Amino acid sequence: MSSSDKLTIETPEQTTLEFPLAGIGSRFLAIALDALLQVVAVCVVSIVLIALAIPFSFFFRSTGLWAFAIIIIVVFTIDVSYFALFEALWNGQTPGKRWTHLRVIKDTGRPISPYDAVLRNLLRIVDWLPTLYASGIVTMIVSQENKRIGDYAAGTVVIHEKPLEAVRSIWKLPAAGTLSSPLGLSAQITLEELQVVETFFERRDSLEPDVRWAMARQIANRIGERIGISPGARPDSEKFLEALAEQRRRSARFR
Repeated sequence: MSSSDKLTIETPEQTTLEFPLAGIGSRFLAIALDALLQVVAVCVVSIVLIALAIPFSFFFRSTGLWAFAIIIIVVFTIDVSYFALFEALWNGQTPGKRWTHLRVIKDTGRPISPYDAVLRNLLRIVDWLPTLYASGIVTMIVSQENKRIGDYAAGTVVIHEKPLEAVRSIWKLPAAGTLSSPLGLSAQITLEELQVVETFFERRDSLEPDVRWAMARQIANRIGERIGISPGARPDSEKFLEALAEQRRRSARFR
C-alpha cells in the first residue's frame, strides 16, 4: 500500500514498515551529482588516453582516430554501466544517492538484486525520451510511488533513508512496568549474549527485512526468557536488544 509520500508494507511478522518515498527533486539532485562524477571520470580517462596517444601519433597517423574511438567507447561504457554497477554493489545506492540519503529497494521492502539494478537502468534511455528525462518525469508524476519506467519494469522504488532516531528506552515504556531495575537486569546478560547482540547490530542493515526481524525476535526471546522479561514487556525486539545492550555498556563503565 502507498500514499503520496510513503510506502507502507505489512510484514509476515505483522509489523508495519513505512518507507518515505523520494520525490522528483531529491532524485534529480542525486542524478546531477552522479552526472558530475561521470563527467569527471570521462575527463580523466580522456586526458590519460590523449597523453598516451601523443607519443605514438608521430609514428602512426591513425593514432588520433583510435584514441577518439576508445574515448567514445569509454563514455558509452561509463554512461551505461555507472548506475547499474553501483546499485548492484552498493545495495541500491550510487554516490549521488548515498550523498542525498536515497536508496533503491524492491516495492516489497526487500533489497534489490543485481538483476533488478541492471533492468531498471537499461530502461533509463527510455526515461530520457524525447529529451531531458521527459518520459521519466511524466511517469513519476502520475505514479503514486514516484516510479519511473525502469522502476515499473524492475518492481523497485526509491526511498529516503532516515537517520536512525534516538531509540526511546523500553524502560520508559508503559508496558515495561516489570523492568524497575534495568541496570540489574541488563547486568545479567552474559558477555557471550552481548557479543551475539552486537554481531546482530553490525549485520542487520545488510539483512533482508524478514530475516532481520526473525533474528531479532529469536535473540530477544532467548535472552528475555532467561532473565524473566515477558513478551508483553518487550513488544519491539530490536528496541529491547538495543536498550539491554546500552544499559549493559553503561553498567560496565561504572564497575
